[in-house]
Amino acid sequence: MPDAADGKQNRHAVQFGRERIEFSLSFSPRKSIRINVHPDRSVSVVAPVGVDVPTALERVKRRAAWIIRQRDYFERFQPMQPPRRYVSGESHLYLGRHYRLKVIRNEEESVKLIGRYINVNVPDRRDTGKIESLLNEWYKAHAETLFSRHLEQCYERVKKFSVPYPRSVRLRQLKKRWGSCSKAGAVLLNTELVKAPIHCVDYVITHELCHLKYPSHGSEFYRLLSACMPDWERRKERLEKVTQ
Repeated sequence: MPDAADGKQNRHAVQFGRERIEFSLSFSPRKSIRINVHPDRSVSVVAPVGVDVPTALERVKRRAAWIIRQRDYFERFQPMQPPRRYVSGESHLYLGRHYRLKVIRNEEESVKLIGRYINVNVPDRRDTGKIESLLNEWYKAHAETLFSRHLEQCYERVKKFSVPYPRSVRLRQLKKRWGSCSKAGAVLLNTELVKAPIHCVDYVITHELCHLKYPSHGSEFYRLLSACMPDWERRKERLEKVTQ
């Protein structure tokens, strides 16, 4: 049987095998119960006004297998973040290729990609905080240029399906997902995505652009994504193997 509310008025949970599904429950003047699984793996349920809590809980339990699949999907979609020491010889990714970090003592701070090395010039080679900061700034600058160009290319692919152009595009270093799209039509891209192969960058951008027309991961969304990018599953699988 479903568990009772966990203490907060709108928080509930159901047990499905070994999996516990916690979710928020709210009510609105709608005709049916809607279940949403969000990129952060949280679950929200919106039920019609007048529906009792046990009925909503039972609906969630009937949809538990689907909810778990969606949560697993978003977990795979999250970038992996092994710790970095920011010392010479360490491997760092850029556009899907591994480069060796070379920390060079120099009074003038800079980051340059030379051959198979990312050279970081810094006054104190022991200042790993400064090295990390310089490298992150370098990644962000390259991400801004690259994402801007590929956003236009990807939009050319989706606009024939009446997908609106994003109201805004922002870049930010994120820990839990590669990108997102707000209800207001704002696309957010993770600067860490610049470490992935370019065809994976195009996948994430196209994925978020498709959300401008279909916000949830329903059948209509996946039909649109497949029409815009038939090989999206192969690209997603490659992205899931990217580590930082």
